[in-house]
Amino acid sequence: MITLAAIDLRRGPKVLLEGAHLAVHPGQHIGIIGANGCGKSSLFKLLLGELIADGGNLSIPSDWRIAHMAQEVMEVSRSALDFVLDGDTAMRDTERAIAAAEAANDDYRLALCLETMDGIGGYAAEHRGEQLLHGLGFQQSEMALPVASFSGGWRIRLNLAQALMSPSELLLLDEPTNHLDLDATLWLEQWLRSYSGALLIISHDRDFLDNVVKRIVHIEQRGCHLYSGGYSSFERIRAERLALQRASYAKQQQRRRDVEAFVERFRYKASKARQAQSRLKELQRMQDSAPAHVDSPFYFNFSEPKKVTSALISLSEVQLGYADKNVLQSVDLELQPGMRIGLLGPNGAGKSTLIKGLTGALALSGGYRTCAEGLQVGYFSQHQLQALDLEASPLLHLQRLTPKATEQSIRDFLGGFDFHGDSALTSVATFSGGEKARLALAIVVWLKPNLLLLDEPTNHLDLEMRHALTMALQSYAGALVVISHDRHLLRNTVDELYLVADGGVTAFDGDLADYERWAKQYRRDPRPSEVLVELPPPVDRRAARQLAADARIQVAPLMRRVKHLEGEIEKTQRQLVVIQSRLSEPSIYSEQMRDELRQILHDQGSLKEQNRQLEEQWLGLQEQLEGDGKG
Repeated sequence: MITLAAIDLRRGPKVLLEGAHLAVHPGQHIGIIGANGCGKSSLFKLLLGELIADGGNLSIPSDWRIAHMAQEVMEVSRSALDFVLDGDTAMRDTERAIAAAEAANDDYRLALCLETMDGIGGYAAEHRGEQLLHGLGFQQSEMALPVASFSGGWRIRLNLAQALMSPSELLLLDEPTNHLDLDATLWLEQWLRSYSGALLIISHDRDFLDNVVKRIVHIEQRGCHLYSGGYSSFERIRAERLALQRASYAKQQQRRRDVEAFVERFRYKASKARQAQSRLKELQRMQDSAPAHVDSPFYFNFSEPKKVTSALISLSEVQLGYADKNVLQSVDLELQPGMRIGLLGPNGAGKSTLIKGLTGALALSGGYRTCAEGLQVGYFSQHQLQALDLEASPLLHLQRLTPKATEQSIRDFLGGFDFHGDSALTSVATFSGGEKARLALAIVVWLKPNLLLLDEPTNHLDLEMRHALTMALQSYAGALVVISHDRHLLRNTVDELYLVADGGVTAFDGDLADYERWAKQYRRDPRPSEVLVELPPPVDRRAARQLAADARIQVAPLMRRVKHLEGEIEKTQRQLVVIQSRLSEPSIYSEQMRDELRQILHDQGSLKEQNRQLEEQWLGLQEQLEGDGKG
């Protein structure tokens, strides 16, 4: 168990923790939350030994291995797969020991090393590394590419994969979903739920926290406050506590009225019943938890946009892509005023490409794009942060856009994004990633768009800013298209979901839970997608019997393959028993038997890998049979 007792922690003149207490038990999954600058990352540095507490006692079991996700972007010539495998230091150490034993012709030491490699699962390390990379969105062909060939966001994914590769009793993850899309986020959730060690996650993704952790530590007023449950539970409990402490709720009541108005608007406009019911329940939860955000430093709304009566943008038979490769084909999409669309789809399917095509930033390879007169697009993506003038202040950024605006009106506006006083006059070069993201969003809001195109707008934003953005988008009167791995934002801001997959863009008839099921199936069998998720109509008994007979015919080849694999697995296991029996004989380690020993060890490794592959195929076929049975 890790214990922090009466911990004091300072960074320069700022006191981050004062008399803080925390206990982390084996196997606990804990989310760490708090305002930017409160000390979340410093707490991780303390646990890693990179910082020393200014007071109190920190106790970490000496036999606990700690894995963590590096934040710096590496530039190395090693392949992506080798970089990830480096996370398993015990496996790499054993590889070097095997090489040394072979070079020295020390067969006894070699046998011990090979046994160690087997014991730590080293023979399956490459397979595990490939699985991690696949889950995080890398293609098989990309695994041999050097780390330096990937962009910054993809290198962060490699850092995450390396951390997951590391055997550990404690795993520290700082904003692991920041550079992931929704599919990779869903995969990571599954992986972390099965992680058996203690897990500490800094995250501003409330759904991710709800699905992965069972406790929340809120760093507030220089202390660590522990709450049972996920983020939603924390929000509710804190709201109840604050409701008892505060006498005035003017700000909260205004937000409540905004949500209630949005509920009414949505109730009668929603065209998809499942999305409507899910969304209304979520909005009700937001009402109940509103007091938890009453002291948020963020408050802003979108101004009434210029009205347009015709379609804002129409795409007809559009093709979009890069160089000689088209990513999207025959796209027909018409954005009408007031439409609110969330884009879903696998990594690399073309979601960002579609957004760029809508903005005009990416030239069409074919087809037609028509824009309405009076169209004002507000476009946010991660490259907007790089486009900021590092030498300019937030105030100057907005003054350049609207020279006639008064300084006071700009200051009042920037205050809603927590740029008060001197911070409104500070050069962007000193800003954190979160502050830059807030400024980029402020610029989009300031331009009063009637069409918002948002590509992962919540990256680098803390929970309070995400909440403020969600509230502002709810009352936004223009059209909205958003890509986000933040499911809470999607559920509460869009009316329709569109699926970008297999070169096309189609309406998705379902909610986010339906999409999660679709994504799991797509990862197992990526083929041209059926996006309708409605259940088939009931059939009569005769038809049912016929369907059952047809199903038996279809699964017969699978059953034969299963039986064949079971025979092969039994055969390899018998061979492994014979080898193990031979290795238990002392004579095999004599000088005369050196060559035979080496061959036996080689055969053992090959058979174990063959057995693993056979079992994996058998499990895959079992999943197919179960799926066919449910169908």
